[in-house]
Amino acid sequence: MSDSPAPRGNGPEAPSAPRHHARSPRGGAPVAAPGADPSTSGTRAGTRHGESTHPRATPAAPRRPQGPSDGRRAGLTARTLADPHLVYDPVADDGPKDVVILGSTGSIGTQAIDLVLRNPDRFRVTGLSANGGRVALLAEQAHRLGARTVAVAREDVVPQLREALRALYGTGEPLPEILAGPDAATLLAASDAHTVLNGITGSIGLAPTLAALEVGRTLALANKESLIVGGPLVKDLAEPGQIIPVDSEHAALFQALASGTRADVRKLVVTASGGPFRGRTRADLARVTVEDALAHPTWAMGPVITINSATLVNKGLEVIEAHLLYDIPFDRIEVVVHPQSYVHSMVEFTDGSTIAQATPPDMRGPIAIGLGWPERVPDAAPAFDWSKASTWEFFPLDNEAFPSVNLARHVGELAGTAPAVFNAANEECVEAFRAGALPFNGIMDTVTRVVDEHGTPSRGTSLTVADVLEAETWARTRARELTAQTAEARA
Repeated sequence: MSDSPAPRGNGPEAPSAPRHHARSPRGGAPVAAPGADPSTSGTRAGTRHGESTHPRATPAAPRRPQGPSDGRRAGLTARTLADPHLVYDPVADDGPKDVVILGSTGSIGTQAIDLVLRNPDRFRVTGLSANGGRVALLAEQAHRLGARTVAVAREDVVPQLREALRALYGTGEPLPEILAGPDAATLLAASDAHTVLNGITGSIGLAPTLAALEVGRTLALANKESLIVGGPLVKDLAEPGQIIPVDSEHAALFQALASGTRADVRKLVVTASGGPFRGRTRADLARVTVEDALAHPTWAMGPVITINSATLVNKGLEVIEAHLLYDIPFDRIEVVVHPQSYVHSMVEFTDGSTIAQATPPDMRGPIAIGLGWPERVPDAAPAFDWSKASTWEFFPLDNEAFPSVNLARHVGELAGTAPAVFNAANEECVEAFRAGALPFNGIMDTVTRVVDEHGTPSRGTSLTVADVLEAETWARTRARELTAQTAEARA
């Protein structure tokens, strides 16, 4: 991934009335759009602050997926979440596609906005959400994009956000509506739009993912934790083809899978850069520092994701995600190390052919697939200069030095709350490593112990959000206890 910000420039004009009407949630009353009276809304919202109101569209039933006339929509399975053979919600060529961006001030969000600003005839942003740590940037994004609604998780920054918006908007020009509180992004995800891009980091992205699916939005999913911790919940709600993956690896698999049917697929091959410690043994890793772990050779990312790349936990999570997205068994999902990060993943077919998706490292390509599919966005990201010589290398994964991938396969097969325990324990251990309380190898040693103590989940497909939250709380508490014991023993 890349942290390159969106370039400055003139954004599109303020949006007119939305083309895509709000769809009714399956099996329930319509979810309130942003700004609806909380007392009459079926969805709990955070405290709302607003200085303008906007007309709401009449709810309509969600559309069903459509496939090519040649019958290739059967290429995967009826419950395959991401299927390149399907077009879940076709858009008539009558103007830009309405998009909501969750996590707009983060790496995925800023690059998505760069893509939108360069393609105002293709996309129109109707809503933005952020945690609230970069208020000035959020206000600038809303102004440049003409967004109708801005959601912020931290209610304490609302006065600062409102002031920043007033400084950008002209006298008498209506400000965007502001939603605030822990449920703000979830409510925005259910607002009137065609596509929701979930670029939130962490398991807090699960509720917005479920909200977008419930009301029939096409979901461009960059928040892998939604699937990791809530896989059965997501699979229960999502229609086939409703999710378009945005992770570079899964966007690559998505494109490669378009080359054949499910019966043609022998295995999925997920590539890994190998992180900063490629080629080192477990003994070598005992001495690495936080600074070493944050020095990723290819991608510029946040600290947690970067350390997950150093332990290869990120690759373990991606294996679980690939299993859930494409309904391919774990024993047919392989990880290989590819230091150049040019080939983002591959699909091996039964005739011996391997289809690889390759571009220079740049997340704008996968984002463009998520927002634009089934059409491609011209010049979304740089292409290779084939007139220049280059060398691409591939190496087997060292599972002894990096046990995270096999552990992820294990928890993925256990299913239920096990993936949530794995993810939550890892987040706590990464923070402990950053604080100096755990050595690098101690991250996976501790996560493994927490997973073992959790055991086999008693609930599988009957998983609930409450189950996930309870399991995460237990895992975080237990990881902190074990971390404290390690720190005390090292003192």
